[in-house]
Amino acid sequence: MKDLRAGPTGFHDVRETNLGVVLRAVRTLAPCSRAAVAAATGLNKTTVSSLVADLIARGLLRETGESAERRVGRPGVMLALDELTIAAIGVEVNVDYLSVVAVDLLERSLITRHIAFDARSAGPDACAHRIVEAVRSVADAPALRHRTLIGLSVAVPGLVDSPRGVVTRAPNLAWRGTPLRSRLEELMEPAGPPPMPVLVDNDANLGAVAEYRGGHLARTGDLVYITGEVGIGAGVLMNGELLRGSAGFAGEIGHVRMVEDGPPCGCGRRGCLEALAGIEAILRAALPDRFPAGALSRADLADLVDSAVQRATAQDPVAVDALHTAGSWLGRGAATLVNLVNPGAVVLGGYFVPLAPWLLPACRPAVRELSFAPDAGGCVVETSELGLSAAAQGGAVAMVDAMESGRLPLPPPQAGSADEGAS
Repeated sequence: MKDLRAGPTGFHDVRETNLGVVLRAVRTLAPCSRAAVAAATGLNKTTVSSLVADLIARGLLRETGESAERRVGRPGVMLALDELTIAAIGVEVNVDYLSVVAVDLLERSLITRHIAFDARSAGPDACAHRIVEAVRSVADAPALRHRTLIGLSVAVPGLVDSPRGVVTRAPNLAWRGTPLRSRLEELMEPAGPPPMPVLVDNDANLGAVAEYRGGHLARTGDLVYITGEVGIGAGVLMNGELLRGSAGFAGEIGHVRMVEDGPPCGCGRRGCLEALAGIEAILRAALPDRFPAGALSRADLADLVDSAVQRATAQDPVAVDALHTAGSWLGRGAATLVNLVNPGAVVLGGYFVPLAPWLLPACRPAVRELSFAPDAGGCVVETSELGLSAAAQGGAVAMVDAMESGRLPLPPPQAGSADEGAS
């Protein structure tokens, strides 16, 4: 269980930090009484009562009217999250689409949209404008119109310096050193005040968060999520926490060299896993007649994946062989991660999901064969149920988490809220 107590912090506003501590406790324990929150957090009951009143005024908590079991004195009124007042938005930017997901405080999806968009051709600035346009459109939808938006989280394929909100390198988007967070904040500023907080993170990391919190393997604490896009990346969760590495760049399994002098990769090297089993590589092998000159329109990836599925379903030998070969390469890459971190599950996402009937029969045996531990250490290989929305879903959930962590401002109090500062 999470440690719900308030520990030493460097935050200037202790009250704001303690608001996050209480919110986290109620998210974990609800329905629960104020006394239960005090016991779990180590805060005194007077402070908890003041903080709970503030959180209720902000529209984050509500009293359920249910009474706790009576022991001594008056029974306590139970607390729960108020799922009707706030929303967090996640956006995934990928080569050929944007996915947008909004969730409530219970992490339930309110809106999911998939938008065809050639992000590579558009460039980072046009992409930032398109993200803001999509966010404003979602915010105006009936499901969100009367909710407070607490922030935006953006998932990007590539190396992301998340603390600074900078996309360090995203070869498949042709981005390098892109200050995405600051640009989005500039574009959204006219919608303030207050400005909407923005997070930027790697798509595989946020896909892993989504699978851990809401996929069919939810709460599998040691989990690897592998993206199935033009690029291949891995989000690694250990004990429910993202494994980021010293610079935040962990999980780039797609750029592990599998073959010397193999096919060229978008990163500039040759023989990477991505060049052998990324969706472009799969489609070129499965649908050779569609690319006589070697050109592939990334705007048509979804249609091309459908064509590959149709041909494999019809037992076209070229398509079936291409998918089995790609599945074998994916298994080899996944086995590397299984040997390194011993996850309980490897989840294939993105465009790998519709291709899974032909990828998995080759992928799973490769994982078992190349894993040192017997039976791959108990690791299962499955596909995501979240499809192309996984990273956006994980981004929205991460924004809800960030609200309680003390790093981001909570929604401003509503009119009439007490602002006295118990700490």
